[in-house]
Amino acid sequence: QVQLVESGGGLVQAGDSLRLACAASGRAFSRYAMGWFRQAPGKEREFVAGITGSGGSTYYVDSVKGRFTVSTDSVKNTVYLQMNSLKPEDTAVYYCAAGRVTYSRSESDFGFWGQGTQVTVSS
Repeated sequence: QVQLVESGGGLVQAGDSLRLACAASGRAFSRYAMGWFRQAPGKEREFVAGITGSGGSTYYVDSVKGRFTVSTDSVKNTVYLQMNSLKPEDTAVYYCAAGRVTYSRSESDFGFWGQGTQVTVSS
């Protein structure tokens, strides 16, 4: 079992930065691939970024490449999503998730989810 708690969301202006954190508890944190997803109002939840259990590889949806960076701190059992050059279209509830399938972008491959944190970007 893995419990996930996100933090770091808020209201910012376009062009600003935010760093989301996802604190994980439970065993074998490093065995899980971690993902960040987001859900905007009226839209389906979508994959944003992922990182392998070892932290060695990262992958992103095209719309955030070059702006967002996912990383892990194995000592703190925490996954981060650094978001730079934020745009109004990045407004959403952001969720972190843990799963066993490496490089997956599918929600169904992530068995553990956090409660989400709201990110709002004003123009």
